[in-house]
Amino acid sequence: MIRHLLARIFALTATIGAMSGASLPTVAAEPPNIIFIMADDLGYGDLGCYGQKVIQTPRLDRMAAEGIQFRNMYAGCTVCAPSRSVLMTGQHMGHTHVRGNAGSDMAIQTLRPEDVTVAEVLKQAGYKTGLYGKWGLGDEMEGGYEGVPTNQGFDEFFGYLSQLHAHNYYPEFLWRNREKVPLRNEVTSHGRTLGTVKGGYATKRIDYSHDLIMTEALGFIDRVHSDRQNKRPFFLYLALTIPHANNEGTRATGDGQEVPDYGIYAEEDWPNQDKGQAAMITRMDTGIGTLFDKLTNLGIDEQTLVIFTSDNGHHDEGGHDTGRFDPNGPLRGGKRALYEGGIRVPFIARWPGTTPADEVSDHIGYFGDLMATAAELANVDPPDNIDSVSLVPTLTANTERQQEHEYLYWEFYERGGKQAVRQGEWKAVRMPMHTGQTQLFNLGDDLGEATDAASAHPDIVKQLEVLMDTAHEDHPNWKPRGKTESNQPEPGDGRPRF
Repeated sequence: MIRHLLARIFALTATIGAMSGASLPTVAAEPPNIIFIMADDLGYGDLGCYGQKVIQTPRLDRMAAEGIQFRNMYAGCTVCAPSRSVLMTGQHMGHTHVRGNAGSDMAIQTLRPEDVTVAEVLKQAGYKTGLYGKWGLGDEMEGGYEGVPTNQGFDEFFGYLSQLHAHNYYPEFLWRNREKVPLRNEVTSHGRTLGTVKGGYATKRIDYSHDLIMTEALGFIDRVHSDRQNKRPFFLYLALTIPHANNEGTRATGDGQEVPDYGIYAEEDWPNQDKGQAAMITRMDTGIGTLFDKLTNLGIDEQTLVIFTSDNGHHDEGGHDTGRFDPNGPLRGGKRALYEGGIRVPFIARWPGTTPADEVSDHIGYFGDLMATAAELANVDPPDNIDSVSLVPTLTANTERQQEHEYLYWEFYERGGKQAVRQGEWKAVRMPMHTGQTQLFNLGDDLGEATDAASAHPDIVKQLEVLMDTAHEDHPNWKPRGKTESNQPEPGDGRPRF
């Protein structure tokens, strides 16, 4: 109820502002379509344009050549659900409601009615909104569907509600809004349960979820474009599951890289897990190319901003050899770390005729910035309680007016908990959170975070610790858990390789 009241207030504010001549951000006469594509567990170094030498990603490389390639952009967190919560709410990890993967308690991994999402802001601005892929912020539960996408601003949804369900690329069903769409696969349950979903893998594989999700997303674009009577811009959130591993399949068979075929890697002298990892990423790249072709064929390419990124750093799951692909490039760590490899992600923006082509940006930003960016593009005010800076000046080549973050902040509750903050070139990591030893790195000189500079700069350590303490607000649902992780680097960890 509160959420819908807030949404109405935002819309009314925009209307009153327009009537009274109040200053609201103006980008273009007509707001653009916005497509936000997010891969799952794709590393900073997994794309050719970010240094990948083995896996082929020609369409995403072309996207970077036709738009802006950001080199200092960050995920909301280092694992799935909290990163998506930051993306949807525009609030960093010290403020957003969903701050971790919930284990067995799906209720705490569910957005509430009072949590205002990017989709709600854009819907109230007149956008048609659709989510295709993985949600992870609300599921079928006893008592209803409170956090599901269609209760959080999306007109249409097709895909997975549960992140555990999304491990399986050949599931028994996918969701369309609140209805289950049966598929022809046969699945054996294996291992953990999250909410009403039990993890598993397919013993009969026919319908590949990624292909179905891409087809449905393209259909959404067609339907919105053909609705001439009610012409309005659209927001498509394409939350792909590639290249996340099926962890249940890994435990059962040793191979969690599920893909219909190995494509161009079929003849490589590699283990199947490596072929699968590479084939998944290239398959994703091909599908994104088809999406760009769709925009061109419909004549809406220049009216559409497309952003591509990943929800966190690369995974070391599924049985593949990360050494073959070097998925974190020059960065230290991966998924579940707050070192750069866990949170710095590829981020490409393309809007022909608006974004400069073949541009590399060093602007420092993160997922929470989608909220302010989308609101400015839609010419409406965002919610007040956000940690978000609009990227519109950079996207429109007006970098002289680009606002900078005072700092970026992350926290993670597994493995005893940890925190990180970046201010300028300085980055601090504290493990365990609140009480642990703080490491300090100068990312300008030490991108691989190989040298702890804390002892040489105690004043900066203290300054960044104050920021960590200030950014964190206690939440009754989220307390550090599990064995505390050592903050000592592994042998060879942090060596720049790119």
